[in-house]
Amino acid sequence: MVDELLRQTGTFAAHQALVERVMDNNDQERERGITILAKAASVEWRGVKINLVDTPGHADFGGEVERALALVDGVLLLVDAAEGPLPQTRYVLSKALNQDLPVVLVINKVDRSDARPEEVLLDVEHLFLDLAHHDHHLNFPVISAVAREGRAMKGVGMPGADADLVPLLDAILDTIPVPQGDANAPLQALVTNLDASDYLGRLAIGRVHAGTLRKGEFISLLGKPSDGAQPVLKRRISNLSQFRGIERKEVETIAAGDLFIVAGIDEVEVGDTLANVENPIPLPRLEVDEPVLRMSFAVNSSPFSGREGTYVTSRHLNDRLQKEILGNVSIKLFPTDSPEVIEVAGRGELQLAVLIENMRREGYEMQVSRPEVITKEIDGKRHEPYERGTIDVPDEFVGAVTQAIAPRRGRIVDMRPGDAGRTIMHFSAPSRGLIGFRSLLLTVTRGTALVHQSFAGFEPWAGEVPHRLGGAMIADRIGPVTAYALDNLQMRGTLFVEPGDEVYEGMVVGECSRGEEMVVNAVRAKEKNNIRTHSHDDGVKLAAPVLHTLETAIEWIGDDELVEVTPKSIRIRKRWLNLEDRRRANKKG
Repeated sequence: MVDELLRQTGTFAAHQALVERVMDNNDQERERGITILAKAASVEWRGVKINLVDTPGHADFGGEVERALALVDGVLLLVDAAEGPLPQTRYVLSKALNQDLPVVLVINKVDRSDARPEEVLLDVEHLFLDLAHHDHHLNFPVISAVAREGRAMKGVGMPGADADLVPLLDAILDTIPVPQGDANAPLQALVTNLDASDYLGRLAIGRVHAGTLRKGEFISLLGKPSDGAQPVLKRRISNLSQFRGIERKEVETIAAGDLFIVAGIDEVEVGDTLANVENPIPLPRLEVDEPVLRMSFAVNSSPFSGREGTYVTSRHLNDRLQKEILGNVSIKLFPTDSPEVIEVAGRGELQLAVLIENMRREGYEMQVSRPEVITKEIDGKRHEPYERGTIDVPDEFVGAVTQAIAPRRGRIVDMRPGDAGRTIMHFSAPSRGLIGFRSLLLTVTRGTALVHQSFAGFEPWAGEVPHRLGGAMIADRIGPVTAYALDNLQMRGTLFVEPGDEVYEGMVVGECSRGEEMVVNAVRAKEKNNIRTHSHDDGVKLAAPVLHTLETAIEWIGDDELVEVTPKSIRIRKRWLNLEDRRRANKKG
């Protein structure tokens, strides 16, 4: 959709090569098919500049949604003409209606063979009835589109072969109000996001609510109030830019209503106000939800450390994480007793997995622990974060989903029919019970379930949540894995390695069928002798191993295990590699 808007408004020339999904410029966004970072662009239509902000839908990146909505005056709600509103549609739309933002509904992909635009419109209207706070929320224009081909029309139907996106652009101008703000008033600008540049340092991104920002001018930075006092710093704007198309163009001034990118203020944080020096008046502060999960990031201490990565020291690790929190305000860092271990807190396991995968691709080596929830003491009782979620699942798997969520201390709070043959299930569960739940859900429903979850608040501790059933199969020495050794081990459980893989003492090579841990020799070779028998000389037949991804490895490990992450490998290991060290640690524990 954004690609065609940029092309048809003349931002890109007709002959210019344009990468598909130009706003999803992160490798992981393209691979996972999701938006991870909120990004802005702009187009011009009928002499009016329109700023576009693309937001994620996943609740783990909800901090991006909250900040993006503070930049805009209205929203385009894109809904697939076949799939209809998804669980994450409810999450983002509820945030928009809470801020009383007008909505333009776009029913996309109406050319699909299984498109059902009339039914989808009815589903969306029911969603608005559930979420609307005022009567005017129920009045919204409807546009049918085939975004890939740049065609649109008003109402429900199929755009003509010669149609373009003019109906959509006109609906934006008619529905979204002109920004309110006096360019001659004292300056008030809200910082909603941060970025970092190798040349300009810390960048503040936000919107001018009143007055005018000028390059080279001194402004007051109003930070977070402390002990009732409002801290005020006087700073100079060294560089000022705005969004033009998908680029950032340096300008001299930015007036009220427009978005800005400012450099030269090292102390700026999300939610701060840039104000007039003579009359600094703060805007209502934008607050971001606190993180609910934490993991420890540590220097890789395995025998294979330094073989595959470029950045392997604690200094490298700390510098990279400090750079991350410059632009990602929903990530928090906490020191630990060891200088080689840093505690990282975030909104969910997917957000932390994306961070680890980015670092891995950049050449970092590290070892990470299992995620654990951040608890609070409320009225003298231990409370933990809870999440509410929605599962859209075929009718035949409703029982399997209920059985999957019950042991994780979750409960189904509502169930209603969805599309033909499908059921919508609403549930509530502790956050720690949902670690690994997504992959389990896809397994028990054969990949047919859609799930979306969001933070619901803190509730009393729910008790113990069961983890995996099998114990770890642990290598007792270093060396290459042999097929002969695996042939004897595969009867004892599931293997994680293949013949030829390098292992070391304390590395987990499989999961036992029983709950106890098992120390094994995975590198044993067949003895060479002169005896020849039919049974001895049979070829080894091995079952395919379970090759863990980063997400599944993090979900699988226990409290005494770590995931070793390098640019080329993902290995599971014990926190203490030596058997005697593990026994001593268990006695102390």
